[in-house]
Amino acid sequence: MLFRALAVWLLLVALAILNAGARNAWITPVAGELAGHVISSITFGVIIFAVAWLFVGWMRPANRAQALGLGFFWLLLTVLFEFGAGHYLFGNSWEKLVADYNIFRERIWVLVLLATFLAPFLTARLRGFIL
Repeated sequence: MLFRALAVWLLLVALAILNAGARNAWITPVAGELAGHVISSITFGVIIFAVAWLFVGWMRPANRAQALGLGFFWLLLTVLFEFGAGHYLFGNSWEKLVADYNIFRERIWVLVLLATFLAPFLTARLRGFIL
């Protein structure tokens, strides 16, 4: 199950990179930095739920605990990737990376993390794979 969850998470990483590219190329130049961030975060949250909906049956969580465990696994991988790759691969400062978590400055990245955590559980429940 974890191998399949990792495969789906890698798909999410690819889609996140495409989403960020779309934000930088088309959304932010028209809407501005803050609006671009908000639109991109909402869009990616929807993408996370769509991917979870498509692949939750393939990942096969047998119960609530496993579905929540998948979400926690995705969340952990996402935060590690965000800080690890964000800093060492993409060259972002630690301050910039942490700033995305500041909801008091209208940064809603934490909602993406919440979607990442809840998507496997909610989609498994909605599709009837778990009670």
